[in-house]
Amino acid sequence: MHPATKRLGLPAAAAVLALATFGGAATAATARGVSAHAAKPTYTIAYEGPLSGGNAQLGLNMEYSVKLAIDQANAGKTFGALPFKLRFQAADDQGSSTQSPTTAQSLIDNKSVIAVVGPAFSGATKAAEPIYHAAHLATVSPSATAPALATQGWNNFFRVVADDNAQGPADAEFAAKVLKAKSVYTVDDASAYAVGLVGAFDAKAKQLHMKVIHQEAPGTTQCQAGTGNVQQYGALSTQIVSSKAPVVFYAGYYCDLALFAKGLYAAGFHGKIMSDDGSLDPHYVSEAGASVANGTYLSCPCTSLGNSPQDKAFSTGFKKMAGFPIGTYSAEAYDATNTIIATMKKIGAKVTRPALVAGLHKIVYKGLTKVVHFQKDGNIAGSTEYIYQVKGGKIVELGMASQLLAKS
Repeated sequence: MHPATKRLGLPAAAAVLALATFGGAATAATARGVSAHAAKPTYTIAYEGPLSGGNAQLGLNMEYSVKLAIDQANAGKTFGALPFKLRFQAADDQGSSTQSPTTAQSLIDNKSVIAVVGPAFSGATKAAEPIYHAAHLATVSPSATAPALATQGWNNFFRVVADDNAQGPADAEFAAKVLKAKSVYTVDDASAYAVGLVGAFDAKAKQLHMKVIHQEAPGTTQCQAGTGNVQQYGALSTQIVSSKAPVVFYAGYYCDLALFAKGLYAAGFHGKIMSDDGSLDPHYVSEAGASVANGTYLSCPCTSLGNSPQDKAFSTGFKKMAGFPIGTYSAEAYDATNTIIATMKKIGAKVTRPALVAGLHKIVYKGLTKVVHFQKDGNIAGSTEYIYQVKGGKIVELGMASQLLAKS
């Protein structure tokens, strides 16, 4: 007899034998259950964008879409049974290029984070992307449109919207051919996004023989803090009125545009205001006031959803979760998230950061807004520009820019 058996004594030895004999099937079943559970790993998909500050609503529009897509995928509603579970993590960079590297590093350090939807703003993306690239962590932005982002050799960078090299020229053509402007006063808020957009606009406007007067008006910290004042734009507004330019094109975000528009109104400007997707939010109307915002034209490489069952289901699910309706880039964030999940499912249970980056370069996914397929540089294949206008205190889609130009 083994010495250990002697130490146990007969009753104990019998108990061990009984456990081995009669508990064998249960133990094996338990082991199989634990093994099956362990074989289904959990991965985190994060969202990085502005979740606080003056332009937070743009970030919230996207955050809830990411969470909704993850919840639906975990429930088997979108892709059927998945060989893994998904977790959501929100990361607030305040839309700031100063804050975004720290935010990015926190996500990189979390080894369960397999991909990031975002960053949302171009400046934040430019600052954070070198860190994400070094970590082989895929980022799929629903909204960062600065053209230079796709020229840095970051193979982990993707976006589901067209860049400013498509939007800026289309905006200039709209101003020249639909608004019939012979001259335009352009203003940018000094962000990476706005500088790229206004550069593309100005170049096209000059090609169209429009007189272009340009000025930079950096976005204000007061606006981000909620203490902005119309007088911050008083001098610029007076200059614009004196220039007699019939159209003002503002490249930037809704927080400062609302102050700027009120400044223009107070200075006696009676021309047309045009801006971009950074200002395409009901908060622009509420903060500027409907009487000031009415008539403003806004452009976006994004579209309003239609009445298909899929569109309605997304809109309903979003509002139930968020407590407010879908907004600018909500649908694009939903598509970005589902594109990531579709790629992960193709890979299988064992997903690595490098494997996901490689898979995204090959994926073709039919989303709500478009068929998502990325070019080698991470840009979305194809581009469409839409024009909106504030009417009766509401933002209304006028249609595709190409169609509106064809009618002019």
